[in-house]
Amino acid sequence: MESQTDTSKPVLEVEGLKVQFRTRDGLVKAVRDITFKLFPGENLGIVGESGCGKSVTALSILRLIQCPPGNIEANRITFNGTDLLHSSEREMRKVRGNHISMIFQDPMTSLNPVLTIGKQMSEVIELHMGLKGKDLRSRCIELLQMVGISAPEMRLKSYPHQLSGGMRQRVMIAMAISCHPSILLADEPTTALDVTIQDQILRLLLSLSRDLHMATILITHNFGAVAGTTNRIIVMYAGEIVEMASSMELFHNPLHPYTIGLLQSIPRVYEEEQARLYSIKGRLPSPINLPKGCCYAPRCEYAFDTCMNLYPTLEERESDHYVSCWKVL
Repeated sequence: MESQTDTSKPVLEVEGLKVQFRTRDGLVKAVRDITFKLFPGENLGIVGESGCGKSVTALSILRLIQCPPGNIEANRITFNGTDLLHSSEREMRKVRGNHISMIFQDPMTSLNPVLTIGKQMSEVIELHMGLKGKDLRSRCIELLQMVGISAPEMRLKSYPHQLSGGMRQRVMIAMAISCHPSILLADEPTTALDVTIQDQILRLLLSLSRDLHMATILITHNFGAVAGTTNRIIVMYAGEIVEMASSMELFHNPLHPYTIGLLQSIPRVYEEEQARLYSIKGRLPSPINLPKGCCYAPRCEYAFDTCMNLYPTLEERESDHYVSCWKVL
């Protein structure tokens, strides 16, 4: 399923990823048969409602799922040919933060409230790059400047609660890129930020990806966030991929009813003031008790008998445009 516009070797390959959690209520099937490739310098967006498995997919790549109760299975998860699925914990620690970095959803809870910004940044750089003393401090200052934080020398002495939400997110980005990673996983990087700051953070990520030739996976529930910042988009629903295509193709020619519904839910400034905002009826199915056929069928206005009884697989409908839907297939 690799893009025809990029014939280079993928930096990340995920094939047949399944993640399950054992709970008192039953087996939660959080992620089901996820397959995709990520190429050097590519910006990939993963979009879907809360609870569809976006974050679990990213955490699984870095093996950050607690097992048990979780369980990660896959045909393969490889980074530059290295098998991450069967790597030892010691080998994974060399990968995390060094070759593959992650920006977590809430910077306030991700940063340690009792340590200064400088101390937290220094730990990552010293561990993976071996810098100390003046070189270490200079690197921290350089990184804060790269992400647009003014007076970086002073900010190194600050604690997380002394910074605004946007500045904390910039610090998280600085820490994530500190070791020149090949891949950056950005999990809802604009959560709880106002619209102006969201735009600044997204522009910053796009600029850094381009300047550092760093592949990025942007995880979000907001189609607007991936509109001008990604090359390719994966749409997830109930733990599986329902559509995958280039960003331009997906916005101009969405095929899956769920994708169409999400796009129709985006407010448009040119619409009449009294126009009612479109919403998708129903809710996500329980990951413990999934439908027999298409998981979106109970909410889909186009569903017919086949949708209710047979599970659709992800198939290429058009060039590099994959969809999982009986109506389209």
